[in-house]
Amino acid sequence: MLSLRRSTLKYLQVRDYLRSLVGSELRTGDPVPSERMLCERFGVSRMTVRQAVDALVVEGILERVQGRGTFVAPPKVDLQIRLASFTEEMTRRGMTAGVSVLSSGVVPAEPDIADALEVKPGSDVIHLHRLRLADDEPMAVEHTWLPATRLPGFLDGGSPSSVYVELETRGLTPDWGEDTIDAGEADHEEAQLLTIKPGKPVLRISRRAFTGDQAIEYSRSAYRSDRYTLWVPVARPNPPVVPRRRQGGIVTEEPPGSN
Repeated sequence: MLSLRRSTLKYLQVRDYLRSLVGSELRTGDPVPSERMLCERFGVSRMTVRQAVDALVVEGILERVQGRGTFVAPPKVDLQIRLASFTEEMTRRGMTAGVSVLSSGVVPAEPDIADALEVKPGSDVIHLHRLRLADDEPMAVEHTWLPATRLPGFLDGGSPSSVYVELETRGLTPDWGEDTIDAGEADHEEAQLLTIKPGKPVLRISRRAFTGDQAIEYSRSAYRSDRYTLWVPVARPNPPVVPRRRQGGIVTEEPPGSN
């Protein structure tokens, strides 16, 4: 038991030392000290060093590159779920947003797209297939559909750099929406665009955005999970309201526990 406790303490020392190096001296892409150097410095086995490194890899602080070694990983972007464009989100983080338009045009709506946009199947919809960039690094592959009848001439000047900015100029800024979030694996096309290996985990987000009571946008995006961490604010729900006893023909309500 005592030996196990000492081993655990050594593992924590190595882990905390590496974490402090990342925070104070090393930059993204820098190699970390070798296993041999760490073994000699802390007087521990390679297994203990690997345990410490594994913990930081899981946290996303370090990354292993096969055949090369272990390096400081790029910092993750906190993906806050709110109704904002990719450009707005990256600008908020001090990053330069970019976009590469892979294809754009007007296409007939498939049944699932028609259902999401609340139009008839086969109706004209605008389709944008784009690669989203932050500081010139690929972050997400995105498919976006919009109802063509509500957006005449949307593509006349080419694909807009920001869909939401273009919607705003038309008085159609989305004011509410709903997101569906799933974990998935990158297919070959997504992997090539995102510069990751096929089968690597991605964060899949489907969004329906509305202007008033009409759907104005439907999108499906695959985000690199090695560059994003999902951040969702939460709050306690309001207390349920229960009916009071009927008094004089009137039913009053009060929160539970108020008696």
